[in-house]
Amino acid sequence: MCGILGVVATTPVGQLLYDGLQVLQHRGQDAAGIATAQGSRFYMHKGSGLVRDVFRTRNMRNLIGNWGIAHCRYPTAGSAYNAAEAQPFYVNSPFGLMLAHNGNLTNAELLKRDMFLQDLRHMNTDSDSEVLLNVLAHELQVASTKYHVDAETIFKAVAGVHRRCRGAYAVVAMIAGFGLLAFRDPFGIRPLVIGRNETRDGPEYLVASESVAIDALGFRLLRDVAPGEAVLIDVRGNFLSRQCAERTLHTPCMFEYVYLARPDSLIDGVSVYATRVKMGEFLANRIRHTHPHLPIDVVIPIPDSSRPAALELAQRLNLPYREGFVKNRYIGRTFIMPGQAVRKRSVRQKLNAIAQEFRGKNVLLVDDSIVRGTTSREIIQMAREAGAKKVYFASASPPVRFPNVYGIDMPTRAELIAAYRSDEEIRLEIGADALIYQDLEDLKQAVRSLNPALLDFDCSCFDGRYVTGDVSEEYLASIEDARGKRSAEETHNEQLDLNLVSAQ
Repeated sequence: MCGILGVVATTPVGQLLYDGLQVLQHRGQDAAGIATAQGSRFYMHKGSGLVRDVFRTRNMRNLIGNWGIAHCRYPTAGSAYNAAEAQPFYVNSPFGLMLAHNGNLTNAELLKRDMFLQDLRHMNTDSDSEVLLNVLAHELQVASTKYHVDAETIFKAVAGVHRRCRGAYAVVAMIAGFGLLAFRDPFGIRPLVIGRNETRDGPEYLVASESVAIDALGFRLLRDVAPGEAVLIDVRGNFLSRQCAERTLHTPCMFEYVYLARPDSLIDGVSVYATRVKMGEFLANRIRHTHPHLPIDVVIPIPDSSRPAALELAQRLNLPYREGFVKNRYIGRTFIMPGQAVRKRSVRQKLNAIAQEFRGKNVLLVDDSIVRGTTSREIIQMAREAGAKKVYFASASPPVRFPNVYGIDMPTRAELIAAYRSDEEIRLEIGADALIYQDLEDLKQAVRSLNPALLDFDCSCFDGRYVTGDVSEEYLASIEDARGKRSAEETHNEQLDLNLVSAQ
């Protein structure tokens, strides 16, 4: 899960891209980067940290030109500590390319070998985004005639990328001297939308991970990029698109609706906010059928993404709704923080209980999901410390039992609290007096009721079905091994930090 932007405008775009990254900061807080172009020359600045920390006035002055791309990074592959993996990535052959990517390639290691042995291309990082860039560059080279680039060549190259790459990917890329290219994987797992703005000097186009960036930057939402489709906008603002995949299946990521996306976004024609309201409706029905006599005094959401579901649930069950937690706005999203120890420490820094809303009451806490269980356990304990008699816990999504390999940072079953436990064992583990999960079919219906054209979804983290059909047990084992090594590195680094603080 990363945030990507691409824009072709009639005026300088540096500030526009910066503002867009601020709007998409919830999709990644590890690193950020912006690349712009004037003529055939690229200008870029990137680094580790939040958008506001990466860019200074002097950096922005150097980002000249009327078109460009931007990225905020959430590490799902490679190292969380390697600043070299900040995007965009650049390669100078065959035409000069910049690329930013949201998702995860499931065959990245095989592609790396092919790049080195057959295509004679070298990777400088562990990032699958650099692999994707080099695959695109190679396919452009193969498709071009005497290194001439045109729309036909570019669409052929994207078709080649679709044939070779597996997994989830939404991409924005710059082709030197030509324009902006954007495309989406044939399964449409990661989101990508197009916006347009009319000016006196001609149309401007913006491509982004979520429609909230389109709205905030003053553009009009046109539509989603279709699965397998490539969109090409040249430097003069001419817009072309083509279906480049031989076979497509529209299976958007369900976790985007549950947690990842902002509620004010539209993804594949569906309001994220309205979906979360529907989740509350279905969750209320489930509580009626499975826990009809639960003596609930008050419904309290875990800020922020569970609020729509919690409010609708309370209304459907005719129960009081209260805000029981105050959120520190200056702490990032704990789900996407690297390292279990960091997540656990951040929960108490991020949330504080309002004691009078808990004291002497039987409280139903509503959250969007339970992934590792770290946050849920800490929050339940906070509710008890604030004086709650009983603490019940409801999840607006089903148990997360399987790894996600399409760009969400939960790749190993060992880290998932529901992977090897029953619902009752999970309840005991997090310390709740009752635990209610959303039913998977109800979750699908919550989204489908708002867009009946969506027939299928990527729900792999809930049901273990990987829609791309290429995820083997061997691949999952390799991911788990790599994740284990990375977790050990994070633990070691955190211990070094604690030792340094103690020494001081």
